[in-house]
Amino acid sequence: MTHPPATGPALNWALRPATAADLEPLVELRAVVMRPDLERLGRYDAHRVRQRLRDSFSPAHTQIIEVDTGFAGSITVRPATAARWLEHFYLNPRHQGRGLGTAVLGTVLATADADQATVRLNVLQGSPARNLYERHGFVVDSEDPVDVFMIRKFL
Repeated sequence: MTHPPATGPALNWALRPATAADLEPLVELRAVVMRPDLERLGRYDAHRVRQRLRDSFSPAHTQIIEVDTGFAGSITVRPATAARWLEHFYLNPRHQGRGLGTAVLGTVLATADADQATVRLNVLQGSPARNLYERHGFVVDSEDPVDVFMIRKFL
């Protein structure tokens, strides 16, 4: 399904189910996207940033974001007892700042709202992604020196 963007230039984007073949492109995208924040926090490790995704990858809960049929990122929504966990939301830097993240997140949260589901996530301290989450109704639940844990009750 193709969706219009929330803002910015017109993009033809779609979500498709992830497959095992998507793992390594996602691993590399994660390393690129997370590197600046992890370096700022003094926590960048080239092996660890990749291995953490390999260890937690769940194709059944992950969707691939495509723009004009090309790989642009991913988003994972894992079911849990008390809330859904939003994880592995990464956009290729060339697609950031153009409204794609807003549009994708809005689509995913509309599904959670329809199911009356609370959504949780964590974001690195100081990450600009926190602003995106706050614009979508997430509030801080707790934090530590590295992570900010956020929650959004269904609207």
